[in-house]
Amino acid sequence: MQEAKNSTIEEVKNIFSGHLEKNGLRKTPERYAILEEIYRRNDHFDAEALYIHMKTQNYRVSRATVYNTLELLVTCDLVKKHQFGKNLAQYEKSYGYKQHDHLICVDCGKVLEFCDPRVQQIKTMMGELLKFKVTHHSLNLYGNCETEPCPERKAV
Repeated sequence: MQEAKNSTIEEVKNIFSGHLEKNGLRKTPERYAILEEIYRRNDHFDAEALYIHMKTQNYRVSRATVYNTLELLVTCDLVKKHQFGKNLAQYEKSYGYKQHDHLICVDCGKVLEFCDPRVQQIKTMMGELLKFKVTHHSLNLYGNCETEPCPERKAV
């Protein structure tokens, strides 16, 4: 498992290097540290949480570098940016990960992922029916945590 993660990290570093070169941007150690940290995570995160985590791990990165690098990574499709109904953008790694959809708790903001092949079937069928080439999709379902007590909801 760790070997596969390291292999993925090397692949995304190569993709990122190509993107930086193509756009005449500098290849700084801070940008690569941010990329590696993202690809070691298994969750959705916001830019501020990533910045704080990196500072507590003694990385020497500025808040601006974290925000700017996230935008670069979104541009080259290594990170997806989500707006789950609140003003705060959340991110997740995207290279080498299957298409999935999200359940979002409107009380605490918890994000759960799910994958159902029927969504793909609907996407294909609707594209054919309406003569529309679907290139990608985003499905977010909003509600309340029920299986685990939501920390934001008061006991009834």
